[in-house]
Order: sequence, then structure tokens, then C-alpha cells
Amino acid sequence: MKITRATTFLVEGIKYNWTLVKIETDAGIHGWGEATNWPGSPMVEAACQHVGKFVTGLDARKIDFIWTKIYRDMSWLGQAGPLLSAISAIDIALWDIKGKALGAPVYELLGGAYRNRIQLYANYWFIDGDHTPEDYARQAKEVVAQGFTALKFDPFAHVNYWYGADLAANGSLTEQQKQLSLKVVDAVAKAVGPEVAIAIETHAFLNGATAVEMAHRLADLKFNCQWYEEPALPEFPDAIADIRRQISLPVCVGERLHSRFMLRTVLEKQAADFVMPDITRCGGISEMRKMANLAETYNIPFAPHNPNGPISTIASAHTMATIPNFFRQEFMLKDVPWRDECLSHPLPIKEGFFELPDRPGLGFDIDEAVLAKHPGLREQPTDRAFYV
Repeated sequence: MKITRATTFLVEGIKYNWTLVKIETDAGIHGWGEATNWPGSPMVEAACQHVGKFVTGLDARKIDFIWTKIYRDMSWLGQAGPLLSAISAIDIALWDIKGKALGAPVYELLGGAYRNRIQLYANYWFIDGDHTPEDYARQAKEVVAQGFTALKFDPFAHVNYWYGADLAANGSLTEQQKQLSLKVVDAVAKAVGPEVAIAIETHAFLNGATAVEMAHRLADLKFNCQWYEEPALPEFPDAIADIRRQISLPVCVGERLHSRFMLRTVLEKQAADFVMPDITRCGGISEMRKMANLAETYNIPFAPHNPNGPISTIASAHTMATIPNFFRQEFMLKDVPWRDECLSHPLPIKEGFFELPDRPGLGFDIDEAVLAKHPGLREQPTDRAFYV
């Protein structure tokens, strides 16, 4: 079964472009993958096009061989970035193809499901209103009403680090900014109650001293904290480990760890209580499962990062069904209104869970006509996009 063509689609998303890839074969079977990353999605799309040509003519059934060949042949491009996103999309699409060819869901090919319902936590639920404590509290109640028992947001995002902002503050916050952030978290916690977990995102934009201080002050609010995310950049695993030792909140890292090779150091340094690689960045289904297995050897729960398009959500769910150390999967609660329109079946989200399909492959096809109606931006927007 030879790969005959790879086609890319840069598609408008609610937060940023989706980068989707369709792989076709001479057996008449095609598969869908996703390489969404941000910023710089045109670079990711170009990498997908280049790697797509590179794999044309190869046997689509040799998934691990193709992954390793791309990674080793192009290793001069580094361990992360557009190359790994392209590998991710190709890998996901090849698993979709193999499942369709064998008439089995991808999770069956990965060893079978531990669970048929994948528990989700909500992100991007807070985009309406003026981002006041009251607006956050109102929208948080809506999350709980939909059956979600965990949510995530960055209480500092509208305070100090807009995309493209002046970096002179160097990760610091004024006391006024700190107080506003704490008021937002307190309002959300009181709105949802102690049974709902709240994950605090920082996007690694706070300096070390500020990250530690805010973790202590957040802990004083005594809310149900799922984790404190990315207190430092992954380039500094020793710093993350040091912060973890100083604070009481659980630490989660991983959205910028693009392979098991990058994850290993974080685990060896005991820098995380949870890890959260992204299937569109870390090398797809094959690599995410290896990273989950590696995390298991350190007794670390696995919670995939997923503020992406629908194929990312679907592929992550198939993978998470098959690992013992799965915790929760991220989900974009508010998305483009036509997300389900581009799919052959609506995303099966019910009461805060993704319910696994029993259809072959990933279980979904994509309507290219719908994608064509919503082309992605190829220039960086000039407005201040905020982080989620």
C-alpha cells in the first residue's frame, strides 16, 4: 500500500489556524492527520508539504519505520518545531489508514481500550465578556452545567503578557496585577465549588520568583487546584524542579516537549507531577504513546495538551484509551461553529467525556468543501491575541 499524495489544509480556527493533512494511497484508502501549532502555522504547513513529498512512495503500513526515517533523515532540523508537527500529522494519518484497511478502530490496533469514555477538562471557555472576575465566574458556571468537572485558564494572561507585548517587565507583576489575578481565580473557584478542579496556566511567562510567589498566594485561596502549569520553560528543567520543591501546588509541564527524548530529562529531574504533551507537536500517536509509557515508569499521570482542531481531539482520545496512566484530556469548549460541520460525525462529547467510536481508523472523515469555505490566515494578525 504505497503513499501517493499528501495534501495540506490551513484552516481558520477559533484561536489559531488548524493545519490538517490528508494522506492518500494506491489502495484507495486515505487518512487524516493534524499538525496544528502556533504561532507560525504557515511554516508548519510548509513542513507538512515537504515531509509529505518525502514519504510519497513509501509503504503506508510501515508506520514506525516511516516515523524513524523522517526523524533521523531530517535530524539536522532539530528535535522540535515544524518538523515534529509534520511528523505528527503524517503519523496520525497513517494510523487512520491502517485502521481503515484492517477494519478496526485505532485504539484496537494500539492494544485495546482501558476505557471507552475519555474524561475531558475544559479550556477556552472564558472568551466572552470583558475578562473581569464576574465574567469569568459566570462562564465557569456554564462549564459545570455542561458536565465538566475540571477547567483551565491563565489568570495572568489579561494582566501582563499579551502576544507581542513589551517584555521589559521580565515576567514580573505589579501588586495590582497580582491582586486582579487572585480575584479572578477566587471568583471562579467560588462559582464552581470545591468538587470542580481548576488548572492554573502560566505559559512559562512568569519569572522564577514571581512563579513561586503566586503559587503560594494561590494556595492560600484553598481551592481545588488540578495543577500549576509551566512555571518555567522546558529549557530549564532544573528550575522547574526547584520551583516544584518550593510550592504546594502540583506542577504540570509538557506542551513544549516534542518527543520522548525531551521528556526524559524532565522526568529524571523529578520536575513534574503531571505531563501534558501535544499530539500535534510531539510526533503523533506513535510518539505520544511512547511518552506515556515513559511517564508510567516514573508513576506520572498523563494529560494531553489539546487546544487544536478536531483530528487532534480524536487522535488523542484514541491514544488515551490505551494507556494505564491517563488522567484527563484538554478540550476546546468554545470553538468555530462549523467544527462538527466539517466532520462526517459530530464530536461525541457528552457530560464532559469523549465517547469512543467503534468505526475503523479514527472513525471520522473530513468534508473538504467545508474546509475550503474557511481558509486560515497566512499573515500574523496584528491584534493582541491572548494565550490559553
